[in-house]
Amino acid sequence: MTRQIVLDTETTGLSAEGGDRIIELGCVELLNRKLTGNNLHFYFNPGRDSHEDALKVHGISNEFLRDKPKFAELAPDILEYLQGAEVIIHNAAFDVGFLNKELELTGRPALKTYVGSVTDTLAMAKEMFPGKRNSLDALCDRLEVDNSGRTLHGALLDAELLADVYINMTRGQDALLVIDDTDDSAGGISVAAVDLGALVLPVLPASEQEVASHAEVLTQIDKASNGKTIWRKFQTA
Repeated sequence: MTRQIVLDTETTGLSAEGGDRIIELGCVELLNRKLTGNNLHFYFNPGRDSHEDALKVHGISNEFLRDKPKFAELAPDILEYLQGAEVIIHNAAFDVGFLNKELELTGRPALKTYVGSVTDTLAMAKEMFPGKRNSLDALCDRLEVDNSGRTLHGALLDAELLADVYINMTRGQDALLVIDDTDDSAGGISVAAVDLGALVLPVLPASEQEVASHAEVLTQIDKASNGKTIWRKFQTA
């Protein structure tokens, strides 16, 4: 069973090394590419105010965070939830950098110690859509994911949107997946094996007319290229 966690954070600013901290964490669970509803969502007291520019992005006031727990208090719950999963993040270097700093401040090793792997959907999008805008909003528009409720950035909402974006970006990868599980109560699918060893595929040779038509097409192409077609080189070799 493939367990994936789509993760997003909001922070007080852009520099974990400069003292900025995580103020919100949102996680969405996928099992075999299906949303389970087993999500994780926390706000944290960062012990410092958010930068003005960051406030414009996430809209989470400093006052709202005053009575929230510190990251260190919830770290065990977070790591237990993420344990062994493939973690999917948009612009993973940013979020992983902040998570690593938070873990370091609690005396724990880096995130990679706890998770199975990290997948960066921004890197995926750049490869799939080179030269295009690949922000989360741009991908939602391109892949027809409804983001009309996203007026401000929020970790849980963004994780939910990213889960839809990721599923759309990778649609078709698992279309031929067969779950080898005969326990119907667990939602398994049992498929009988098919022996293709005795299957004989007929070979239909081209007719004389088809061969002649093909030769004529090749002759016209050869003339158009002034005798520089590749097959002529092989014929004279």
